[in-house]
Amino acid sequence: MSGLSSSAPADPPSVPGPYRTQGVPSPSPFSWLRPSDPDGKAGATPRIVLAALLAGLLTAWLLGDGVGVNLLICGATAAFAAGLAARAAGRRIRPWPVLWSALALALLAVPALWEAGWPVVLSTAWALALASLALHGGRRWPGVLLALPGILWQLGPGVLWALDGLHGRSLPGRGRIVPVLRAVAVAAVLLTVFGWLFASADAAMADVLNSLSPRVDLDRLPVRAILFAVGLLTALGFAHVAAGPRRWDRTVVRPGRARGRLEWALPLVALDLMFGAFAVIQAVVVLGGADAVLRNTGMSRSEYARQGFWQLSVITVLTLVVVAVAKRWAPRATPADRRVARILLGTLCVLALVVVVSALVRMWFYVDASGLTRLRLWVLVVEIWLGVVFALLITAGLTPTAGWLPRVVVLSAALTAAVYGLMGPDAMIAEQNVARFERTHRIDLRNVRDLSPDAVPALDRLPDVQRTCALQLIRTDLERHSEPWYATSRSAARAREILAARPLADSGGGGRNACEQAGLDLTLF
Repeated sequence: MSGLSSSAPADPPSVPGPYRTQGVPSPSPFSWLRPSDPDGKAGATPRIVLAALLAGLLTAWLLGDGVGVNLLICGATAAFAAGLAARAAGRRIRPWPVLWSALALALLAVPALWEAGWPVVLSTAWALALASLALHGGRRWPGVLLALPGILWQLGPGVLWALDGLHGRSLPGRGRIVPVLRAVAVAAVLLTVFGWLFASADAAMADVLNSLSPRVDLDRLPVRAILFAVGLLTALGFAHVAAGPRRWDRTVVRPGRARGRLEWALPLVALDLMFGAFAVIQAVVVLGGADAVLRNTGMSRSEYARQGFWQLSVITVLTLVVVAVAKRWAPRATPADRRVARILLGTLCVLALVVVVSALVRMWFYVDASGLTRLRLWVLVVEIWLGVVFALLITAGLTPTAGWLPRVVVLSAALTAAVYGLMGPDAMIAEQNVARFERTHRIDLRNVRDLSPDAVPALDRLPDVQRTCALQLIRTDLERHSEPWYATSRSAARAREILAARPLADSGGGGRNACEQAGLDLTLF
């Protein structure tokens, strides 16, 4: 990876951010470490602050009971505050920020669809990173990579920016806003009083009001206060970036000192030869030598696949590191030097694709023999993405310019995270294991018993004994947690409907007897 210099060029190039601007001053030394500062040092307007306060209130009000469609609502409110700031700064949206923003909203929709925790965490993290990239902009590697976590540098300065904007200002439209606030307060009091009376008079009405109203638990007020602070700081941080994004693309990256052709090329040639030998062996195995290899190693096909997959995955990641380091110190003084570097690195990337394919084939054999799990699905997805990255590197080496590469690599990672979250990993895992059971009448219930409610529709197709064992923990979890509508995913609601329509036929021990009948040793849990 390349390093960062401690000084900026005297006359840095004008690199556009996500919005078209004019008159952006040149950054001073170490400016990439400082938060963004809106052009003209104008503070936040009262409307921006009110929108950020609304985002904080919604975060405290809705997110305290879990995540679902409420995360999308809070994210849209923070985006609204950022839009007000961008409009106040007179900025115009460009195509790439629109793409990043659309992907961020798609990722925030994952909790509304699926219940599994890990995809929700991954999707939320990527949504925040893409929103930061959309507001900061970036074309070069420093601009793209530093913009992804850029919002973290804006949380504190965003508050100071808001206070500076409110200092000495009167609230605009006070004559219109104050009556509205009074009307809202009166309506809240009336709804509270009459709602309590109606709920006391009719049980059905009480259920409806309870499902629509957020829970108010005094013991959780500290948690609500923390959520309010998180929502407010995040909304102000995004608005601060929208008002004046830091130009991370102006970060100076010093090229590494070029090495001699021999000391640079010899290790790469040796590595290419080793990768080539591996590719030839894999071709022999695929063309009919697999049985001989398995006889010589004494392994089954699934053991052979499992034994090699993790090593090949590590090789794939290390190859990316080798390519980055070699590119930094490659000789580039003459066209011949650049041509040799392109050939050797391109050959290594092509052979790395063979390693990726071999790893995927091995994992496929392993899944076919033992079933799909969360870890196996996750590493499959990551390995596929690494293959896409190598394909992009090869394409960049064949094109005259590769200025598109940083943004497209990040786009491929974001799309991978979006597809992984939106496809419902737990539902896919359950579907694969159930389909395998329907073909072979074999299933390892340890692979599916601890899945989320996303897996219920597929596991519901199992015979009664296996179904009871597979769904018992999921049912217990659903009974223990009863979230309101805004914190409930679509899959959790569907799972409750399925289990209500076909209750589990427990036989003492909370499903233990069913698991023992299915041949599952519970001591493994």
